[in-house]
Amino acid sequence: MISKNKPALLDTPVTRRSFLNQTSKIASASALASITLPVVHGKSSDITQLALVGCGGRGTGAASNALSVSAANGPTKLIAMADVFQTKLDQSYNGLKNKHKDQVDVPEERKFIGFDGYKKAMDALKPNDVVIFTSPCAFRWVHYQYAIKRGLNVFMEKPVTADGFSSRKMLELNEQAKKQNLKVGVGLMCRHSQARRELKLRVEDGALGEILNMRAYRMQGPIASCFSDKKPPEESELMYQIKRFHSFLWLSGGSFSDFFIHNIDECCWIKGMWPTKCHAQGGRHYRGDKVDQNLDNYTVEYTFPDETKLYFHGRNMAGCHQEFSSHAHGTKGYALISGPGGHRSQARIHKGQGTNSATVWTFGQSSGSGRPTRETNPYQDEWEVLMDAIKNGKVHNEVERGVQASVVTSMGRMAAHLGTEVSYDQMLNSEHTFGLGVENLTHESASPLMANADGLYPIPQPGIKKTEY
Repeated sequence: MISKNKPALLDTPVTRRSFLNQTSKIASASALASITLPVVHGKSSDITQLALVGCGGRGTGAASNALSVSAANGPTKLIAMADVFQTKLDQSYNGLKNKHKDQVDVPEERKFIGFDGYKKAMDALKPNDVVIFTSPCAFRWVHYQYAIKRGLNVFMEKPVTADGFSSRKMLELNEQAKKQNLKVGVGLMCRHSQARRELKLRVEDGALGEILNMRAYRMQGPIASCFSDKKPPEESELMYQIKRFHSFLWLSGGSFSDFFIHNIDECCWIKGMWPTKCHAQGGRHYRGDKVDQNLDNYTVEYTFPDETKLYFHGRNMAGCHQEFSSHAHGTKGYALISGPGGHRSQARIHKGQGTNSATVWTFGQSSGSGRPTRETNPYQDEWEVLMDAIKNGKVHNEVERGVQASVVTSMGRMAAHLGTEVSYDQMLNSEHTFGLGVENLTHESASPLMANADGLYPIPQPGIKKTEY
């Protein structure tokens, strides 16, 4: 569990052995508690069955990664799917069936539409199978609770949470999952990047000296459903918002939580600790008739326990400079953590404080000449680690650090939306709850967030509102 008074330091340190083996080595396993459904370890020849809950683009991608695992960690088969939209499920199924014909066995009776579909999809699995959670994070704790009840291993996308209530709930549930020795992966795939892992080893060995400050940039846009026009009259409020979940804080934490979390998390991981507090600012520009709850730009100053800083800059605006990068500055030099390649890193270390100084190390270039070797796909690598743990009975549970990363990201968002300094403890223990009653929603339910008479939704008003909306 996370300390009530301050964030825990990053756990599960990367060792040379763990890096070379492409998996984390845990010194001892948790003792198994008595459970209703026994969890057994499969043989390499056993088929691991999969269920997909949330059939959008990220869900389809995660399922494809699961169906593409190596022979040592397979075979895998998709047998059930669930979503609240028939069109999304159909599109996902058709794409996966075309790409993985013999590994997709989802007849009509195992395609489930509705808010209770997640239960039906998981009921089609047996203990030690895997369920994939890629619906908006508002539903994460609800789905995780049922997976634990069913004795299932889990892959869940980031962010894990968007508010204090769901963060505390996920940590509480995860204690049950650990007692059952369930294997759980969280989609912060940058931590499984070969280049970043080797960079972290070098930082731990003192290649940068002491890290003095860090900075990160996620400039894009507009992308996904971060910008929304008014709801069509014929569409229900709830289904409209779920379809455009990046626009609404209760569903996803908005663009800040869903997209910026990668840069924030990888910087904290390289640094080896979580920030204790932050302050921030942001604004909306050129919005026209857009009704979403996002700001267009954010700037956050995070403070670590040793008083060093992480400066994060995020933007979702068309026609502006675009960049995905993270950087660390130390007493002995500078490191590019992630660069123009996005989620595939171009990690390197320089003697000076910028890219114009001499290069000390570049990932994949041991001889110092020629084109560096491109790292493998981190999206695929995270699945290899998860399936290896399932097949070989290794301890693997990424939920706590997934919650920690989500809390740190949310505190930056909250600081910008309120216009105040926000501590880690304040965010984790905040009583303001997004999405009250989410576990009881149906297609006929009213949304937890409603538009006013003009079809507009509450937006952050720093210095005026005491909650984000």
